[in-house]
Amino acid sequence: MQSFDYNAILVILSGVKATLILSAIAFCMGGFFGLLVALARTSGIKLLERLSSAYIDFFQGTPMLLQLFLAYYGLPVLGFPVNPWTAVTIGLTLHASAYLGEIWRGGIQAVPRGQTEAAAALGLSYRHRMRDIVLPQALRLSLAPTVGFSVQLIKGTSLAAIIGFVELSRSAQIIASTTYKPLLAYGAAGIFYFAICFPLSVYSMRLAKKYNRKT
Repeated sequence: MQSFDYNAILVILSGVKATLILSAIAFCMGGFFGLLVALARTSGIKLLERLSSAYIDFFQGTPMLLQLFLAYYGLPVLGFPVNPWTAVTIGLTLHASAYLGEIWRGGIQAVPRGQTEAAAALGLSYRHRMRDIVLPQALRLSLAPTVGFSVQLIKGTSLAAIIGFVELSRSAQIIASTTYKPLLAYGAAGIFYFAICFPLSVYSMRLAKKYNRKT
């Protein structure tokens, strides 16, 4: 039986690193595709709006674990063999893009319509209207829920352990099974999750209060 010592803490810290890297990649890539989803959702083109709406409904209406299973087991069936890293990244990116797309869609639609109408009257193209007028305001309005979603995404990475990805929860499970001290292992993991997520939650609430006062 291995003792719960410095080496055990290092294993858990390696899980923290994997969790942070995975969360950052999924958030950034999900943000990019989420912006495309939000733009499609508010494009005024019926086909794009319906497709993006169906995309959002699917990922918001199914468990994240199922989405990870589809990425891990479904892609090889289609001829794209993937390892746990790739499958988890794809699954979480798609999940994040749906949620961020809906958050940012709300931000875009919250921008007063008169501003876009005035910009159109001045002869600005759709690209310039979105880039220079709508998106800067929409992203500011959506900042608090975006930060709040990042907390949800970080905690959601714990599901990646089911398909063999070694992140924080899986690292704690490994240490618990080798040291027979689950309370220490999972307690340490809980402390690390709290240290990562609590500041983000507080920041999200402060942003929400700040912009609520302005409105």
